[in-house]
Amino acid sequence: MKFLYLTLISLLMVCSKAAYATDLKVGQAAPNFKLEATDGKTYSLKDFKGKQAIVIAWFPKAYTRGCTIECKSLADNGDKIKKYDVTYFMASVDPIDENRGFAKKNKADFPLLSDPTKEAAKAYDVLNFLGVASRVTFYIGKDGNIIHIDEDVKPRTSAEDMINNLEKLGVNKA
Repeated sequence: MKFLYLTLISLLMVCSKAAYATDLKVGQAAPNFKLEATDGKTYSLKDFKGKQAIVIAWFPKAYTRGCTIECKSLADNGDKIKKYDVTYFMASVDPIDENRGFAKKNKADFPLLSDPTKEAAKAYDVLNFLGVASRVTFYIGKDGNIIHIDEDVKPRTSAEDMINNLEKLGVNKA
């Protein structure tokens, strides 16, 4: 039954993707968040302001096919992403325990953020009609402003695309 549910959710997410677009814009201040992560820490946007760029890759649901592919892409290429002066996260509305298991299973070498209250997902305007986050990646500069929004994330090449975007955006190397 769980497999059928996850398959249905995955199918609906793919079908609804084309119609989704966040109302946030490049140049706007990124909404603050304070979210628990799979590494046991709590992260907030204000912790990075003036210090480091961040990337938040929102994803719909742990253990679904596309999300697993995206997580593995980022985990397999973490050494290349970490060449930039950036902290990067995946984020979902899944409970922290679910994201911990998902991160461990996929050997994620970066924190996954959990937003079970859906407050941050709403602030980032990624919460869709299914009650899960749409697959949207936000690039946030050191000043706390949005410098790029990727609404066409391809799970299989998400790491390569992130690296290319960091390069194009002029994010400093670490």
